[in-house]
Amino acid sequence: MRHSSLFLLAAIAVAVPVMAKPAFVSKAKALGINSVTSCASCHVGAPKKGGNMTAMGKYLVDRKAKEKAPEVDVAWLKDFKG
Repeated sequence: MRHSSLFLLAAIAVAVPVMAKPAFVSKAKALGINSVTSCASCHVGAPKKGGNMTAMGKYLVDRKAKEKAPEVDVAWLKDFKG
């Protein structure tokens, strides 16, 4: 029983960040950033930590580091000149 509870918690911890990413597309559309149409706007292939990024994705990762932000802010794409 204890192992199954730990497994469930681990599964939830892994699933939550994955589920949050489509919200970036919705937020971009709400902000009027029409260049974001899917996860492929920033990711090459399957989105995964450390995976390949497009120019837009690299911009967001670099900006996150520059701002020392805990998470990417899709609103930064208003400044993207790609």
